Amino acid sequence: MSTRTFGSRIKRNIDPKLLRGEGSFVDDIPLAHPLHVAFVRSPFARAKILSVDTAEAKAMPGVCAVYTCDDIGALDLELPQLIPHPSMTDPRTQRPLAREDVFHVGQPVAMVVAVDRYTAEDAATLVWVEYDPLPVELDLERAVADGAPLVHAGHPNNVAADFRQICGDPATAFVQAEHVTRIRVQVDRSTAAPMECRAVAAVHDPVTGELTVWDGTQAPISVRGALASILGIDEDKVRVIAPDVGGGFGQKVYQFYPDELLVPMAARQLGRPVKYIEDRRENFIGSSQERTQIHEIELFARKDGTILGLRDVFLHDTGAFIPYGIAIPQVASTSIAGPYRIPNIDVAFRCVYTPTVPVTPYRGCGRPQANFAIERAIDQLADELGLDRFEVRRRNLVADHEFPVLREGLLFADGLPVSLDSGQYHRALAMLEDRLGVAAFRAEQERARAQGRYLGLGLAFYVEGTGLGPYEGGHVRIQPITGKVYVNTGLTSQGQGHDTVFAQIVADQLGVAVEDVIVVEGDTKAYDWGVATFASRAAVVSGNAIHQSAAIVRAKTIEAAANMLEVDREDIDLRDGAAWARGTNRSVSLAAIATATNPLRYAFNEAAKAATQFAPASRHDGPALRPGEHPGLEATDYYSPPCATWAYGVHGGLFEVDPETCAVKVLRYVCVHDCGTMINPTIVEGQVMGGIAQGFGGALYERIEFDAEGNPVNANFVDFLVPYATEVPPVEILHLETPSPLNPLGVKGVGEAGCIPVGSVVASAIEDALRPLGAGPFRHVPITPSMIHAALAGA
Repeated sequence: MSTRTFGSRIKRNIDPKLLRGEGSFVDDIPLAHPLHVAFVRSPFARAKILSVDTAEAKAMPGVCAVYTCDDIGALDLELPQLIPHPSMTDPRTQRPLAREDVFHVGQPVAMVVAVDRYTAEDAATLVWVEYDPLPVELDLERAVADGAPLVHAGHPNNVAADFRQICGDPATAFVQAEHVTRIRVQVDRSTAAPMECRAVAAVHDPVTGELTVWDGTQAPISVRGALASILGIDEDKVRVIAPDVGGGFGQKVYQFYPDELLVPMAARQLGRPVKYIEDRRENFIGSSQERTQIHEIELFARKDGTILGLRDVFLHDTGAFIPYGIAIPQVASTSIAGPYRIPNIDVAFRCVYTPTVPVTPYRGCGRPQANFAIERAIDQLADELGLDRFEVRRRNLVADHEFPVLREGLLFADGLPVSLDSGQYHRALAMLEDRLGVAAFRAEQERARAQGRYLGLGLAFYVEGTGLGPYEGGHVRIQPITGKVYVNTGLTSQGQGHDTVFAQIVADQLGVAVEDVIVVEGDTKAYDWGVATFASRAAVVSGNAIHQSAAIVRAKTIEAAANMLEVDREDIDLRDGAAWARGTNRSVSLAAIATATNPLRYAFNEAAKAATQFAPASRHDGPALRPGEHPGLEATDYYSPPCATWAYGVHGGLFEVDPETCAVKVLRYVCVHDCGTMINPTIVEGQVMGGIAQGFGGALYERIEFDAEGNPVNANFVDFLVPYATEVPPVEILHLETPSPLNPLGVKGVGEAGCIPVGSVVASAIEDALRPLGAGPFRHVPITPSMIHAALAGA
């Protein structure tokens, strides 16, 4: 077998193409004379629609069609709810085009199709919509109060769902506690802000009846299913392709955006290619967002800091609709105890409708909010008991011998009880403490204070449930003639490096170079069974499916090679793109083996005839097949995880806060992370760093702001403060590898990990820095200079 690539820093296969500007995104797809779409969007957060007049827009030269809810026939329906849950009563989802009411600024009311985008945009301004504005309430706590304006009639107090989960015997633990810590924390709304906004294009072939859709989505198979179902088309006639995608972060997995349905509909009706490329403002007012939660958390502990129980009651902002069900708050509620040995938990939440852009998972999916609640509470517990923050964590962290840790009663997003599968939590904390040099820092902190400088140390531990089912599949085939290996899966990539990671998995099984493994994903014609790329699941679920498929191909290859080289199977090595008889210089290429195992190619391909010097399995035109066998060196297999894997880590940082300017400077930032077996450390670090960058955005900068009428006031990159590269500090990343016992590769997900604890670290450090000035506590992120100034003024 060739040198194992697991753990190697193999360069990403896709990077050279992208760095040369040769990527192919939806807007790059060459379409013949395409029509372009623009939407008429609601300027009100909540209003009745009194009338819609499209006559002037339709009469404009270059306009091909204008659609309202009355023009789309059977498509005028509430779009499917993706994840039902019994805690919801009459859950509301949006219509493709609003009927009678609008529920947030930016909701589509009409769609204009024209010869170019300029004409479509101009025509959209000629669609006259008469509204009757209604009162709104955007504050989460006021929205659930009696008498608050309702987003949807029939949902008293704007409650979309009410759910409670209990683990252990919290009532008894609460009574036994010697100390109770109580805090309220808040995390504000943000948005994914991908570099490429959402985009969709469609072509209908009237001859074959095939509808081809290019969609910058994280879930092409799901989009195909929704299109086929709603449009009433056979799935075999719908092809969805996710080409290169410029970032997703969860925003592009929300099935089903209105444009994903309406653009293909228009292509079928108008007989022309139709495309829609979202602009940046539309992304702010029309594409899903996340984060706002308010937690009231209590820790019940002994005086030595041992936590006996936890109670958390929180509100979750679901926006105007609830297409994803309770997935986000459910993840938050089941992550609330983090890595700590807390046997008794009572957690309850309410999902609250607000007249804002709908909320669906954004990188982290409830975990940053839960982490902010538990980590801020543990810091306060340490302060109240006069204990060191590291020591309080040490006394409560799960020990290595205690795994797996079952939290019966807490059902994770996969519907199964939380079960922390493996880890080295104490070692990770010790590594962080050592790398930060805590004792030396405390001495430096005292010297700095004497000079009027305020330094602080922040830390936070986190867990990340990853690798959700239900399943994914993988197809692996060794190509005759070239010997290259083709891999297909139902996932799609938005920058995670799937093509390299999956190639490494296959290369290790088949003894080929990583660059000779061609990974094709994101095309429902190439592979049409699967779920989607989300929830840090690609390496765990699809990776193991591909591993299993490659193992089958490996066994078939070895059997055929043993026959051709006339040796036992145990004497075959696969390396350097060939099968070798161990201890000899005799070999046969994978291309020759693949050709010899395919009857037609064996008989007619001249290039394959060199293989005939070896004994074939049969004296017919090609190798005979025994019952149940299939020709060629290929296999398809599926992997369904038994439950989620749980990655984890701990971050810490040294910060300086200037009380005059209220600026926050990161002096050092250290991350210790464990995602089980690392397939490629470079890609792991890239994922962690990307998450940390978004984590700093949520900790210090990014907040979607609304006025009292529900209008977003910073829906642009001038006012919505995405951190520049200069705002993201250098990060020291330390790795642990504790393989998961739940899957063959021992891997855990890593995609969301980096962003989870950053807000907690930042708040912890700022609080520590300003402690001599009496400023704090800091329990609301993002923490802006204005908030620091107010805390100092209050002190």
